[in-house]
Amino acid sequence: MPTAASTPRITAFGFQPGEILAGKYEVLDQLGRGWEGEVYLVRECATGIERAAKVWFPHRNIRNRAARFYAKKLHKLRHCPILIQYHTQETIEFRGRRVRFLVSEYVEGELLRKFIGRQPGRRLTVFEALHVLHALASGIEQIHHVREYHGDLHDENVVIRRRGIAFELKLVDMFHWGPASPENIHQDVANLVRLFYDAVGGAKRYPRQPAVVKDLCCGLKRSLILRKYRTAGQLRQYLETLPWD
Repeated sequence: MPTAASTPRITAFGFQPGEILAGKYEVLDQLGRGWEGEVYLVRECATGIERAAKVWFPHRNIRNRAARFYAKKLHKLRHCPILIQYHTQETIEFRGRRVRFLVSEYVEGELLRKFIGRQPGRRLTVFEALHVLHALASGIEQIHHVREYHGDLHDENVVIRRRGIAFELKLVDMFHWGPASPENIHQDVANLVRLFYDAVGGAKRYPRQPAVVKDLCCGLKRSLILRKYRTAGQLRQYLETLPWD
């Protein structure tokens, strides 16, 4: 078998619908592609259950360290409903290389960035954005409670689905190493506020936003944000007691 040094780096898999992975999973569609690998919608051949399969580029998963960490972290946080639930790992051969993929639950919905892009004016109303922020802060609060953190919150790491007047949210790509420090938790909080700021229109709309938005965002000044809420739980509590005129 060719060695890793003699084999060209794999930067794409391009699996097509109908292909079978590890003799167990039929590829239905590609859901996304990122720095670490590609994500596919697959169907378990034995049960017909749809799953998501994250296929790692070998150079992003040396000695399976990244995939093993990712799986263990998701297992530790399996009681946090905002996270996608991990199932198992599999290995396949691809161009002479052993490639690992993680199988997890498949969540219907779309990335937050795409969802916002479909809305009038390519933004959410303030009331909608507050609902989304509350759901995110509540979910992150549970992660922080067990001394973990996300570390990479942005609108392409949130899957959203509207359910009546509410939203169902799931987080993806929790890849940061190590337990949470105060700085990690503060960064998650700052990122939550930034998500809200962008969702209601970003810098272009900010000067004309109502006071409730400006009071929450604090002009994106980190020191002012952390003076108000240093944890996701404090942000959730702030939202639940928000005064309205």
